[in-house]
Amino acid sequence: MARSLLTKLIATAVIAVVAGCSDTDFTDAEKRTIASMSLAALAPLPSDPTNRFADDPGAAALGATLFFDTGMSRDGNVACGTCHKIDRQFQDDLPRGIGVGETNRRTMPLAGVARDPFFFWDGRRDSLWSQAMVPLENVLEHAGTRTAYAHYLKRRFGERYERIFRPLPDLSVLPASAGPYGTPTEMAAWAAMTDAQRDGVDRIFSDIGKAIAAFERSLVHGKTRFDRFAEPLAQGRTPAADDELSAEERQGLRLFIGKANCSTCHTGPRFTDNHFHNTGVPQVAGLPPDRGRIAVVGEVLADPFNCLGKFRDGGEEACGELRFMQKSSPELVRAYKTPSLRNVAGRPPYMHAGQFASLEQVVEHYASAPKSVEGETEIHPVALSEREKAALVAFLKTLSD
Repeated sequence: MARSLLTKLIATAVIAVVAGCSDTDFTDAEKRTIASMSLAALAPLPSDPTNRFADDPGAAALGATLFFDTGMSRDGNVACGTCHKIDRQFQDDLPRGIGVGETNRRTMPLAGVARDPFFFWDGRRDSLWSQAMVPLENVLEHAGTRTAYAHYLKRRFGERYERIFRPLPDLSVLPASAGPYGTPTEMAAWAAMTDAQRDGVDRIFSDIGKAIAAFERSLVHGKTRFDRFAEPLAQGRTPAADDELSAEERQGLRLFIGKANCSTCHTGPRFTDNHFHNTGVPQVAGLPPDRGRIAVVGEVLADPFNCLGKFRDGGEEACGELRFMQKSSPELVRAYKTPSLRNVAGRPPYMHAGQFASLEQVVEHYASAPKSVEGETEIHPVALSEREKAALVAFLKTLSD
């Protein structure tokens, strides 16, 4: 009888160790950190006082239409959804995005993007709506002009626009295609317009950005296996059997929040600190030098559509991020935004220009911590065994929904 009971106890202990079922694997401090990364810890989506249409259903519906409309480009072949594919986490699986031409940066996924304080890999815009306007004029992306978009909007969606925003001005006297960017002829036509005409077109252009931003605010993350494991763990309960992490995945989680230092930057429920870091990511051969955040600080401040500009809704009290952003520091050289790691396993290649083809290569890079081609990298070598590297990758795969 005693032998039978002892056998059962040993068997139960072995099963628990193999399955990684015991929450005693983690200290109380580790459990608190794990709980802080659960989707359940995510605060409600904050409002955007700079965009009074941010939560307007009509604006979001118009924004969704514009997001997928290839007419919003010079050649009629490119939409926001061309690179931000709806079935691919709103990214495109390419090392660098391709619109009218090939860009120099990786297309970023959009889930949770409304929570970011700055946008693009280098943070060259300070609101979701001002970000949405940049690709429309970029010669390698949509390559259109402001008056062309104003004419198109009035022709295709004029009634919808006026119901949501305001009456459209008379556009009949304006050039068909003119803007501060584009061909020399288009830029000259823009310069020849009156201040009032340019201001009217800029107002329409900013409304386009605000409508697209209203749609993008609806793009959120879903629960992952990590979340279904972390939530009960944080509450002192045992995760359901289907939600348990394996021993390898648990080891990877412990490394992620501990020895490997991943959670220093990839922190919180979105696994990002929303800051910019130089992590020694190599330059891509054949591309022009890319200095990251340091190269665009002046651009953010000079943008007429930034938080301090006249196209912002609400008061200047919403502009703290812009007012107090870091403007000049060696730390900004080749510094890029910390991306969210949610669903990361499903969107190779990685880094701002697709430098690494796999998560294994990413982990190897951070473990070896090579010198930066410019500036000083913030990361330091970490001695990880091959088993530990594999465990980190296994944990990262639990972040997919």
